[in-house]
Parts: sequence; C-alpha cells; structure tokens
Amino acid sequence: MYGSRVTPTMTRIHARLLAAASLSLAAAGSLFAQAAPGKAKPEPAVVAEVAVRNDAALARRETIEVPIKDIPGLSKPVDMEKVQVVLVSTGASILSQGMDTNGDYDDDTLVFQADLPAKATVRYRLTLGEVKRYGKEDFRVYGRFVRERFDDFAWENDKVAFRMYGEALESWEREPLTSSSVDAWVKKTPKLTVNDWYLVDDYHKDHGEGGDFYSAGKTRGCGGSGLMSDGRLFTSKNFRRSRVLSRGPIRLLFELTYDAWDVAGVKVRETKRVTLDAGSHFSRFESRYSTESGAPLPETFLWAAGTKKEKGADIRIDPALGVVRAWEKLNRYGEDGFMGCAVVADPKAIASTHELDGNVLLALRGPASYYAGTGWDRGGDFKSMADFDAHVDVFTRRLASPISVEVLKR
Repeated sequence: MYGSRVTPTMTRIHARLLAAASLSLAAAGSLFAQAAPGKAKPEPAVVAEVAVRNDAALARRETIEVPIKDIPGLSKPVDMEKVQVVLVSTGASILSQGMDTNGDYDDDTLVFQADLPAKATVRYRLTLGEVKRYGKEDFRVYGRFVRERFDDFAWENDKVAFRMYGEALESWEREPLTSSSVDAWVKKTPKLTVNDWYLVDDYHKDHGEGGDFYSAGKTRGCGGSGLMSDGRLFTSKNFRRSRVLSRGPIRLLFELTYDAWDVAGVKVRETKRVTLDAGSHFSRFESRYSTESGAPLPETFLWAAGTKKEKGADIRIDPALGVVRAWEKLNRYGEDGFMGCAVVADPKAIASTHELDGNVLLALRGPASYYAGTGWDRGGDFKSMADFDAHVDVFTRRLASPISVEVLKR
C-alpha cells in the first residue's frame, strides 16, 4: 500500500472543487424542478351542460331544477354531492344544492340560481369534483320545528319569515289558539334571524332587524288555506307532524301534516308542502288532500287560499292576474309601518273570489298550488304599496312565462 502526503495547498484546492460541485448540483436540481414539476391536479370531469332560456322581456333570477335522472354519469344519489356548477361564459363557480324531493333521504334533484337577461339563453357546465362542503355563510334559507314555542314551525330566507302553529298551542294555558293560519314576520336584514328571535323571545319589538308585528289569529293570515263547499270555508286544526326534506342553502322544502277534519260531511286529511327560495319574497304552497274513507274528494270542493282582511286595510282583488293582496298598518305592538301580503295563483285555476270569515280568498279548481309573500315598507325593498304591487305584478309575469331548461349531454 502506498501512502500519500496532504499539504495545505491541496486542502484549499479540494475545498474550492467541493464548493463548485455543490453549486453545480444545486443549479441542476433547480433546473430539474422547473423542467419536471409535480403532477398537475386533474381537471374535473364534465358530465353535461345546461342551457337555461328566458323568453320573457324582463331580466330575472330563477332557481333552476335539474333531476338526477337527466344528468348523465350520475349512477347513484351520493354523486349529487360532487356536482359542481360553472357559468360557461366566465368560468365562475355557482353555488348549488342537492335536494330530496320525495322523502327517501336521497338527493334526486340539483338546484342552483341563475341570473337571466331578458330574452336570452345562459349556459352552465356540470362537473364532478370533490364533495361540496357548505359554510354557515352559504345558507340563505332556514326552517325548523320549534318545540320550545308550543310546536311552531318557522321558516325564513334573506327577505321574509313566516310561521305556522303546531298542536301544543291549542292547549296553552295562557293564550290557546287553534288555527292553520300563516303568520308573517318582517325583516330588515338579510341575516337568518329565526333562532335568535326565539332565543331572546322579544320579537314583538323591533331591535333593528324587524320582528313579529302581524296578527294572524284564526284568519288565513298571509297564505293560509282550506277547502270550500257551497260557499263555506272549512279549515283544519293546527298541524300534527312536520319534516324538512331539504334544508338549503338555496331552497328550503318542508311538509306539515294535518289530522282529518270535517268538510261538508267528508273527513279530509292534508299534507301541506312549502318551498322557499333564497332571495324570494314568496313561498310556494301545495296541499295534498285525501279522504279518510279513501274515496276521491267530491268534485264540488274547491281549494281556497287567501289573506286576512284587516279593518282599514287596502284590498286588491285581481282574478285576471290571479292576485289577492292586502296592505295594512302594523300597529298591534307599536307603530311598525305597513306590510303587504299577496296570494298569487294561476288565473286559469281560479273559479271565484270571496270575502269570507275575515279573509279575501281565491277559490281554485284543484289540485292547485299557489304562492304567498310579503313586503314591508321598512324592509328596504319597498317604500310604498305601489312598490309592492309592482313587485307582485312582475312576479305574476314570471309565473306566466316559465323558463326552459335543457340538459345537453357531452
């Protein structure tokens, strides 16, 4: 074996060589990193495009429904949680929601909201991505059974709020009430307030957000229903059961069930289905009646819906547009401005109108659905009855010119 002798000069040369080699390796590594980046995230799979056509001569925002059966590639309901909606023209993501419309606990319909110019078609792309996770800030609708307030069911969005009465209120010792009326609350905030108002329990006073200043009582309130026979109105007691089928964040859907009551000698049951969309002043109501005997409803029965006729209220009855409307002063708990309530139905379904039992009613050839909504002169959207009437008229135009939705398979 041969030995070697290391001098100070050799040490310095080796150090310089090692330093140069290190710099070369670092540069090479940097170049390699730039030339060979990590694997790119795959683009979401496009499953369909949706064309939404607005034939009306007015711009509008509508909630779009796409049944799962019409979306190719969605083999099971769990896939609905992965569907993303993109506006084709801008690439912007649009908030969407899966809905259970038949009560089997599986989502069967996709909904999202579309801003539609007059006489235009807007396209949306549906993709499969990660499961949607909603934040509290996404929700603009809410509804729940309120056991602590004698079985109310309350619901709201960023514009309006309502409640209906449950069984326990019928036997409350202090102020019992048997009524299937619709009570209306008014809001001046887009916040969801129902839980907070029940928690504080001082909602008959305006603390800056609105409140409950309307008195529905045993009338139909704002949108209550019933059946008519021989010019008489027959209404149920308070609801017995409730269930939320879809909780939002865009569309709320729930049902209330009523025990059988007498309608001109016939025992009739009712399941009432209510829908409220984000941004809308109107809830949609659909009553499904059945007889206790299982026989069909008599053909002479008419579906009825309407609004309370308060003393001094301005009343509008317009069967050509399918509208009854009341505009009344809210002064039961203080000076709380004016509120309008409008009930709207398809004019072709209207058999007659009535002022009966403290109500203004539309009598409809059933089965029929209808809408009920409110406007408050302190809520920010309407300053007067004329403003509210203009909004109601536009709403009837939208109903008369439904949008067209076409799923274009890829």
